Amino acid sequence: MEELMIVANVAIVFGVIYKLFELFAGRRERMMLIEKMGDKLTPETFKNGIMYRPSLYSFGGLRIGCLLLGLGAGLLVGYMLTCTTQPDYLSDNYPYTVKEAVSIIYGACVLLGGGLGLVISYLIEKEQWKKNK
Repeated sequence: MEELMIVANVAIVFGVIYKLFELFAGRRERMMLIEKMGDKLTPETFKNGIMYRPSLYSFGGLRIGCLLLGLGAGLLVGYMLTCTTQPDYLSDNYPYTVKEAVSIIYGACVLLGGGLGLVISYLIEKEQWKKNK
């Protein structure tokens, strides 16, 4: 468990450092764009307001929902597979090899279910975009 905490702490530190560099680099890029466009922007440009049309559909909720649905289905399938393939799983003193097999079954089913949920989400989004165009 301690090894995992060390890895997590290192990942957090490097993630924060990366985000800070990204923040400063993005600020510098925005400032350069403002300087380039500075002479082209006049009050007449803003007379009618800036035209911004956001996307008609947001698929963030769909992606998260399909991912969570896939993870839940993966856990359920993993439990069913574990109960049917490992008869010693429900007993109190099952051997280490059963624990190993159970962890592999659960991990594989959760990853497959989550991936399947994201693929379904992608197919729904693709169909929606085709319908709108």
